[in-house]
Amino acid sequence: MSLDETQKPHDRLGAWLASDMEAVNRLIRDRMASEHAPRIPEVTAHLVEAGGKRLRPMLTLAAARLCGYDGPFHIHLAATVEFIHTATLLHDDVVDESQQRRGRPTANLLWDNKPSVLVGDYLFARSFQLMTETNNIRVLSILSNASAVIAEGEVLQLTAAQDLATDEAIYLQVVRGKTAALFSAATEVGGVIAGAPEDQVRALFDYGDALGIAFQIVDDLLDYGGTSAVIGKNVGDDFRERKLTLPVIKAVALADAEERAFWQRTIERGKQVEGDLEQAMAIMARHGTMEAARQDALSWAARARAALTALPDHPLRAMLDDLAGYVVARIN
Repeated sequence: MSLDETQKPHDRLGAWLASDMEAVNRLIRDRMASEHAPRIPEVTAHLVEAGGKRLRPMLTLAAARLCGYDGPFHIHLAATVEFIHTATLLHDDVVDESQQRRGRPTANLLWDNKPSVLVGDYLFARSFQLMTETNNIRVLSILSNASAVIAEGEVLQLTAAQDLATDEAIYLQVVRGKTAALFSAATEVGGVIAGAPEDQVRALFDYGDALGIAFQIVDDLLDYGGTSAVIGKNVGDDFRERKLTLPVIKAVALADAEERAFWQRTIERGKQVEGDLEQAMAIMARHGTMEAARQDALSWAARARAALTALPDHPLRAMLDDLAGYVVARIN
């Protein structure tokens, strides 16, 4: 298969998996339909068809194909993963009172909070219907556990987000819940449905876990150093929402009395005024915490790439390796 090497890794992955992704998209469109509640596909389509990269379902497809799977159920699992992800986005935007997602107005902004929450619930239910169709209890266990961990991570973030006592260990726990759990489940179930050896299933889990952590750290950095066009939301949203992300946690740990008072006012008490975002970025620059967080992301990406060595030599393995590098290259 001839692929343009100038393409981004997720585009090359998408090209290789094009027929599988078409089947996934057909299944998603079919299962997000509702005979009795037309608002459900209306809200779902707004987010599902907003041009997201479909990275998580592609990870499931790639893992299954890499391990030699030629059955039908990787399509079900990829759609399941996308439904879980979409449900969490709908709920997140309500919790965060977000107004922009993937460069478009959020569902809660267009339709109010109630449809967003209820349609998110519907997609969670649909995801469980899909995964049961595989008749694989281990797959069901992995994805149901991941769903619980995601919800747990979101609740932990609520309690930790505005507490300056939140340290890097708690941050990692939050990230493993809200982001990495679905990445690792997406890759792990691909290996499981393919009947791969246990060492390969473990390697796929480790790859997804490390990739998800690197991905979230980079997203947190882009909130301060990216552009609205790149991140699909407003720059500085995390600061305005008083989220203690990694570069801020590192800055708080190094803060002098004056800086700590600034973080207490803006993050803990939420008293923000014009110019505070710029001051926050200046404090982080002074302590080098953006670069320190970037180095952490690079370290996690290296862990992801190292995990792949246990997997069969295959063009998809090379693409997954490139993907881990690209995730962190976004902040170079």
